[in-house]
Amino acid sequence: MSKLWGGRFEQTASEWVDEFGASIHFDQALVLEDIEGSIAHVTMLGEQGILTSAEVDQIVGGLHTLAKKAKQDALTFKVFHEDIHMNLEALLHEEIGPVAGKMHTARSRNDQVATDMHLYLKNRVIETIAGIESVQQTLVSHASQNIETVMPGYTHLQRAQPVSLAHHLLAYFWMLERDKERFLDSLKRIDMSPLGAGALAGTTFPIDRHRSAELLGFSRVYPNSLDAVSDRDFILEYLSNASLLMMHLSRFCEELILWSSEEFKFITISDVFSTGSSMMPQKKNPDMAELVRGKSGRVVGNLIGLLTIMKGLPLAYNKDLQEDKEGMFDTVKTVQGSLSIMAGMIQDMTFHADTMKRATERDFSNATELADYLSAKGMPFREAHEVTGTLVRHCIEERLYLSELPLETYQAHSALITEDLYDALSPVTAVARRNSYGGTGFDAVRTQLDEAKQKLPTHA
Repeated sequence: MSKLWGGRFEQTASEWVDEFGASIHFDQALVLEDIEGSIAHVTMLGEQGILTSAEVDQIVGGLHTLAKKAKQDALTFKVFHEDIHMNLEALLHEEIGPVAGKMHTARSRNDQVATDMHLYLKNRVIETIAGIESVQQTLVSHASQNIETVMPGYTHLQRAQPVSLAHHLLAYFWMLERDKERFLDSLKRIDMSPLGAGALAGTTFPIDRHRSAELLGFSRVYPNSLDAVSDRDFILEYLSNASLLMMHLSRFCEELILWSSEEFKFITISDVFSTGSSMMPQKKNPDMAELVRGKSGRVVGNLIGLLTIMKGLPLAYNKDLQEDKEGMFDTVKTVQGSLSIMAGMIQDMTFHADTMKRATERDFSNATELADYLSAKGMPFREAHEVTGTLVRHCIEERLYLSELPLETYQAHSALITEDLYDALSPVTAVARRNSYGGTGFDAVRTQLDEAKQKLPTHA
């Protein structure tokens, strides 16, 4: 049995060579997209008079039969036929006979595979956006219940200033919102049809590329056939956006891992998203958060891998481009799985508000309040900063906190300080007063929360 492209060759490859060169092990994931593209192509060929209506009906009918079998996982693919395109053509030949060979008129596997991947990613990006919104919804839900829950805010992983828990959670909401916007914007470049570009130079047949694009739901057509078959920017952009998304999820997971430790005790992660130790009976490990954190590395690796492949390729198609798919498929699976895990894990998480609040009362995260207090009473901020630092050092030496210093000690450093300082030093007061737009003040957070809700599909 010869290859579908084998007429020019005198020798056939050894089985192990076929195995190395074949992509069917992974590109069979494109089976439905490949069939969809072929149906549109053949329909267009019929409308242009390149194929007869009888030939179109026969081919399209056979393709629908293959699609039905594919959905039932009833198709058998062979390494001998290399890829999903040749496998489907061979299977179609078994279904309808030699007329199946006319399906490939005015088309190359180069524009065919590019079309498949555009169709595939268009659907996956839409699903990814829905997954992001699911995580955002859980963040909004918890934020709505924790506007006045006070917790330590950190810089350098050192306690800095107290903040609202809702404010902290919404920081991740806005990171995810930017991710969503990037994916939405990328659809403009994914939603393009390379079909009809041929191998690299177009075709002599009187095809209508805009019609096949319309049949596939694409909004635009590549204006250059060389670019159409060699462009993988849309995959690189997806991988880049996915890397940013996974980096944001990884950052949040890092905090959840810290917060669930005995040292923090800010949260309890549900047993559903935790595992135990085979040796230490007491252990409850935040494994799902750790896995999401770890999987961010493979997504970034997939981006770097494709960038490295693309950087040295001349126009137009090169076999190197076969390596564009596995990383894409892996990233799609990783991102969608990570988003599902995050949505469920956050939804089932328990926040320990009392523990968080106690943490703000046994530190110096209210030191800025003292400096602001003095500044508001007329002392230059730089001088207020110096006075506050001196008092913090005094507290450390005496093993006290600012709220425990007697008034006379304060007044020995500045006559501007009166009894009202103690209210200003309260963590709850410190948070509540920060109502500049985007701040952690309770009223500012309520405004922010309303804005966040407007970004979700149930409100938009």
